[in-house]
Amino acid sequence: MKAAVLVLDGAFDSGLSAVLDVLHSANALSGQLAGARPPRFDIRTVGVRRLVRTGLGHRVDTEGVAEAEDADILVVPALMERRPETLVDLVGSTAHRVARRVLAEARERRTPLATSCTGTFLLAESGVLDGLTATTSWWLAPVFRERYRRVTVDESRMVTTSDGVTTAGAAFGHLDLALAIVRMRSPALADLVRRYLVVDDRASQAAYTIPSALARHDPLVSAFEQWVRARIGEPLSIAEAARHLGVSERTLQRTVTRTLGCSPIRLVQDLRIEQAEHLLRTTPLPLAAVARRVGYESPGPLRTLLRDRRGLAPRDLRS
Repeated sequence: MKAAVLVLDGAFDSGLSAVLDVLHSANALSGQLAGARPPRFDIRTVGVRRLVRTGLGHRVDTEGVAEAEDADILVVPALMERRPETLVDLVGSTAHRVARRVLAEARERRTPLATSCTGTFLLAESGVLDGLTATTSWWLAPVFRERYRRVTVDESRMVTTSDGVTTAGAAFGHLDLALAIVRMRSPALADLVRRYLVVDDRASQAAYTIPSALARHDPLVSAFEQWVRARIGEPLSIAEAARHLGVSERTLQRTVTRTLGCSPIRLVQDLRIEQAEHLLRTTPLPLAAVARRVGYESPGPLRTLLRDRRGLAPRDLRS
């Protein structure tokens, strides 16, 4: 399987390393599998320029992008740019015009594509994610959702594949991305690599999400988040919140959904889960008392939310 890794100027160093380390580890470990071995990865580092400088200034010598034309998969490590507005300008700039063309042409050839973190913005800017479902760094999702409205973004997922395009979440999601590529060839080999590299099996970014970081992308959503936090232990009404904030309930619903991709009720639940997790980790309060402090009369609904949203039981947080 020919895997072309497209390295661009300003690439995220550990993202690039993670992809290469996992793929090379898969080649090294495949001999330990019983029975027929999966095909080895023919790993090529390609670039629009022969000499690339990573985000931390390290030199990477690459082969020409022509090597990607017959690749079985084209992988794009993220760019090292954390500021949302600057990132949007960067991926749409003339500096990455050739990269956008390479990605668009690969999509036309139906070459599978894969990226993580900020790399999803480059794929979206190239048009290859139009009509597809993707994930991205959870904290960049509001900006992504606003700019790329033809893409269905689900930032709760760690990895998602849609019509041959695989995307992964925040920066160290590159590990999950690379393991997903190995899993396409051999689930057993992917599990072996995961164990040797001591990588947790993470299906979701939800446990890492900070609701307040998402909410600040819109003033109304930020004000709603603060209103909820101030009343986290009380019964809450979305209609009452809207009146307090001076907008209609419909406007509040629409704004939260547009910014966060979820309903106001879902945001309330996420904030309650966040506070409950903190109390369970840092205090000896019994579950019933924690539930009351975050607005639930009994522990049952909180226990259900922790299981469904985090895949955890309260005792897991205690330990």
